[in-house]
Amino acid sequence: MKALILAGGFGTRLRPLTLTRPKHLLPIANIPHIELVFDLLQRHEVDEVVLLTSYLAEAFDTTVVRAGRRGLKVEVTHEEAPLGTAGALGNARALIGDDTFLALNGDVLTDVDLGAVVDFHAARGAEATLVLTPVPDPSAFGVVPTEPDGRVLGFIEKPPRDEAPTNLINAGVYVFEPSVLERIPEGLVYSAERELFPEIVADKTMYALACDAYWMDIGTPEKFLQANMDALAGRYRVAGLQAPGADQNFLAEGAQVDASARVSSSCLGRGARIEADATVERTVLLPGALVERGATVRDATLGENVIVAAEAEVRAVAVADGQRIDI
Repeated sequence: MKALILAGGFGTRLRPLTLTRPKHLLPIANIPHIELVFDLLQRHEVDEVVLLTSYLAEAFDTTVVRAGRRGLKVEVTHEEAPLGTAGALGNARALIGDDTFLALNGDVLTDVDLGAVVDFHAARGAEATLVLTPVPDPSAFGVVPTEPDGRVLGFIEKPPRDEAPTNLINAGVYVFEPSVLERIPEGLVYSAERELFPEIVADKTMYALACDAYWMDIGTPEKFLQANMDALAGRYRVAGLQAPGADQNFLAEGAQVDASARVSSSCLGRGARIEADATVERTVLLPGALVERGATVRDATLGENVIVAAEAEVRAVAVADGQRIDI
């Protein structure tokens, strides 16, 4: 089976971390997020992926090579000009072929059972199926009411909390028939949410399956940090890694922590260092980041080669690559 991953966004909500990399390459438990998406697909017998890119597309080269070594064929396409969420799908029509395929938003972290979604899609004879996930407050999202059999009735954008007919939102995971691509005009800006999906709903061929799997949109610094904390605690399970526990740490190769430092609930990238008497809690250190003697860092993400100077304090912030923070 083939899958299509939408990975063309600029990641503006994640700045400054995305000034130098696509958001899809930010690490969860020291593994680039896009590689976790690849792992999910391979576990569900997907062997070919079309990766739709735009912003800093060349940055994906290394991870695509690694995927190939694991037996996953990844074909990268580059969108020169943004064509909207559906227009990007349309660009891949020549690569998808004539079979049912999966599509995923590249900034979603999930362990949803894709096989169950594909089976549901086939059983309903659907043209399009989307996964729904529950959220505590649907007022910040678009909710998706359905019939008891799962047929989608429509999309309601950001309803008041006490008026929302459901708390189920679009999880950004889909199963499509190739006919969906035929609905998308070539070369035009076209929105999935506002144009393509309502058209399919009107034809009564769109269905939805509610799932209680882990799900996180990592599109903000707070959500990105929370996803890493969830991996540490085992709420999101990274294939091949043992979750160390909520107050423990992930250390990549070459990461160093002085014996007198107090470090908990943190992920240290390759070559990251924490010096004597420093305190680091609920923090992600990207490769080469340094926390000097006696500094304190809490609830933060430090970009590559960031230096937090001795005795400095950093709290609840994302720091761009290469910055130095003094007292």
